[in-house]
Amino acid sequence: MKNKKGILSVILVLILTFALSACSTENKEASGEQTDNIETIKVGTMGTYNPFSFEDRDGKLTGYDLEVLRLLEKQDSSLKFEFVAAPWDSLFVGLDSNKFQMLANQITTNPDREANYYLTKNRYFTCVAEIVVREGTTGINSLKDLEGKKIGLTVGDSFTRLVEDWNTANGNILTIVYYEQGIETILQDLVSGRIDATVNDPIVARDKAKIQGLAVEPVGERIAADPTYFIFRKDEDGKELRDKVDVALKNIIDDGSLAKLSIEWFGVDYTK
Repeated sequence: MKNKKGILSVILVLILTFALSACSTENKEASGEQTDNIETIKVGTMGTYNPFSFEDRDGKLTGYDLEVLRLLEKQDSSLKFEFVAAPWDSLFVGLDSNKFQMLANQITTNPDREANYYLTKNRYFTCVAEIVVREGTTGINSLKDLEGKKIGLTVGDSFTRLVEDWNTANGNILTIVYYEQGIETILQDLVSGRIDATVNDPIVARDKAKIQGLAVEPVGERIAADPTYFIFRKDEDGKELRDKVDVALKNIIDDGSLAKLSIEWFGVDYTK
């Protein structure tokens, strides 16, 4: 009898152990803990480019671009993004070296980018280019009005490329002052009178100027309105990731949640 009781005790222990183990697995799945091998996708972004990519008061990276990606995570559970802040001039270098698997920083297209990288087929925003001057400035409403004046631009920026192309096509009449730093320094020099104008997205310029307590304003008509895309390495892994992001992006366009996000951030649907 004692042996039978001993055997029964062992069997009961094994049953309870299996049951607890099964519950543990079920609880992990129910609580949303990662049970599959979902790779985290590292996303390069400036983290200083309000209101598209910046740190909030708690040190969390946020901004319109990053919240679009958070919407994509909800759309496709296999997408898991980790945002890594880096200066603008190191973003593409980081992508090339696989430090990042994609970039999100209000990036528009140009021939060099199309030749060397994959871009999402779907846009997620329309980036506007406009002349920005000191508040109260008169006589500047177009690039032609900047002849004989100084225009400050960031090296390698899409706005810089836009102005350079215009300048080449119009007899190189503009005097361009190049900056390694971002728009913050340019706006400071604009208000102090070191330069006469810059070209940027008026949303960004207003937001940055407000933070710095600077008085600037956009003038004239839009120089351009270009779609923005997420950027990936031009290899098989990059293409596979681009295609997966594109599917999720198309879904949030079709269900209206992307337009809703734009209106929440800017009061206007900039997704078209």
